[in-house]
Amino acid sequence: MRDPIDQALFAQRQLLSRRRFFSHSASGLSAALGSAALASSLPAATRLQGDGGPGPHFAPRAKRIISLHMEGGPSQLDLFDYKPGLNEWYDKDLPDSVRQGQRLTGMTSGQKRFPVAPSMFQFTKHDNGGDGAWISELMPHLGTVANELCIVRSMHTEAINHEPAITFAQTGNQQPGRPSFGAWASYGLGSENRDLPTFVVLITQGFGNMQALAARFWGSGFLPSEHQGCKLRSSGDPVLFLRDPPGLSRTDRRRMLDLVTSFSRAEQAATLDPEIEARIAQQEMAFRMQMSVPELTEVAQESEATWQLYGDEAKQPGTFASSCLLARRLVERGVRFVQLYMRGWDQHGNLPSEIRQQCKAVDRPIAALLTDLRARGMLDDTLVVWGGEFGRTVYSQGGLSRDNYGRDHHPRCFTMWLAGGGVRRGHVHGETCEHGYNIVRDPVSVHDLHATLLHQLGLHHDRLTYRHQGRDFRLTDVYGRVVRELLA
Repeated sequence: MRDPIDQALFAQRQLLSRRRFFSHSASGLSAALGSAALASSLPAATRLQGDGGPGPHFAPRAKRIISLHMEGGPSQLDLFDYKPGLNEWYDKDLPDSVRQGQRLTGMTSGQKRFPVAPSMFQFTKHDNGGDGAWISELMPHLGTVANELCIVRSMHTEAINHEPAITFAQTGNQQPGRPSFGAWASYGLGSENRDLPTFVVLITQGFGNMQALAARFWGSGFLPSEHQGCKLRSSGDPVLFLRDPPGLSRTDRRRMLDLVTSFSRAEQAATLDPEIEARIAQQEMAFRMQMSVPELTEVAQESEATWQLYGDEAKQPGTFASSCLLARRLVERGVRFVQLYMRGWDQHGNLPSEIRQQCKAVDRPIAALLTDLRARGMLDDTLVVWGGEFGRTVYSQGGLSRDNYGRDHHPRCFTMWLAGGGVRRGHVHGETCEHGYNIVRDPVSVHDLHATLLHQLGLHHDRLTYRHQGRDFRLTDVYGRVVRELLA
């Protein structure tokens, strides 16, 4: 019979992940061949394939994702879900037969009435190579690339308030603690660039009411910490402590890091703690980023044609335009998942003035990003996703006039769109009722969306799992289906 200590060590060894096994095997092979670059250049499918673990599980249509999250919940009724019939309902009460007793937020549950507020904006039906796509006058540049869009008007979510809704949109669960989508993508696919993080986050300040963005929205949860998102700052050094302090040479930094790593290896040999390996990997990544990040953010080398495409705002760090340009540069360099947040889409009042500012900030850069990726031959294997955590109500919150109104949170139906990455071009999916309050055709849940995005990355959503506290967890939990009608 084994000694109890030996039994404990054996049990802990069994917990070593498949990724660690293959990464150690790859390291041993590369050492034998005298080429560390060999292992890092192997495709993820070669290194990580297997049931119940990282993938890809099959040939992917997309190699990477750029997620454009409009934090706050953009109004689908003023942007993509065209309802001209609502003009006849102006200032009339939303029928109880439509509301169906659905829950409301504390901000409007006390209203004496729920007056219908038609959109004051004009819509244009753009040629998308199909039946046409109705897009608001607020998004004229996006209309020029309507043929690239797969618009989903029948999204729905479980959460009605920002914090749980953003958590759900980013992690597949309303409760904190789960890995974010980007972390799952990093875990499942591995890296294509050893000098940059697999998952990068960029944040743009918006206009009006802005909700807090917690770091856990791009956290790794119970996955190894190497998979968490790396947030690039919009002012100063993109990453804190990017530069070595005065008097410390690159050689000194390397020697110091080697010494720390030797201590960490000794501790790992004694404890078999898998997080030590992740910490070593992060330290090495930080060292390499001191060289790669300055080159990444040196946008002055971009051509005049690029500046004309994105606009002068792209030259100003921290703008959404500069983030879109940086997103293109990131995916060019092999970053798997780029998360762009645009804050300020929470228009409970003064919606017309605030949404104009928001759309002006994002419309041209988004169209430029899609055009740029298409011109560089990258859009077919780059999946771009746009949307918020929920939609907005058809009834007005607070006062209603012909030129001003607000809208409350609405999880029952909202609009998102996809582009590139093997999704259907020029397609409009789903339909809402005449009041834009309920879905009447082809509903798509957040879990369904996650399953579909993973599928395009070559990952079975029910096989991409990680064992934690005795259970195999996954992004879609026990739900989700691949919405094949969205795929080319």
